[in-house]
Amino acid sequence: MAVEAAVGRSDTDFRAQRPPCRWKKEHASERGDFEAEHAIYAADAVLDYPQSGERFRGREKIAAQRGGHPADRHFTVLRITGQAHVWVSECVITYDGAPSYSVSVMEFADQQVVHETQYFAAPLGTPAWRAALAEPMPGRTIEDA
Repeated sequence: MAVEAAVGRSDTDFRAQRPPCRWKKEHASERGDFEAEHAIYAADAVLDYPQSGERFRGREKIAAQRGGHPADRHFTVLRITGQAHVWVSECVITYDGAPSYSVSVMEFADQQVVHETQYFAAPLGTPAWRAALAEPMPGRTIEDA
């Protein structure tokens, strides 16, 4: 999926502002290019997973914990937005065919990621009390809880 299509924008200003290394990471992840995926991180970068309380310090540990993942993973970028030194990406990561929504907040210094905080969420259904108020997001359906 083209990212510009996913975000509904294709203006030159948007493309000029994006951090090239972040886009390369998403494409490298999908291709399984382990080295390119982690080359964007500073040697002393920090990766936080707030939901589990885990912190990985250093490019080598970040790469090792991702490289040791036993699932077949695929990445679909939904949106990337940001400016200057802070960028946020929204992705769907499928693990052995099961989707997980991911939001990643990346802080950059000298064109490298120095701190990333990543949140994950499984899809969930819509509760009956608010179903009549909601409409489906583009390309999605609303499932009952």
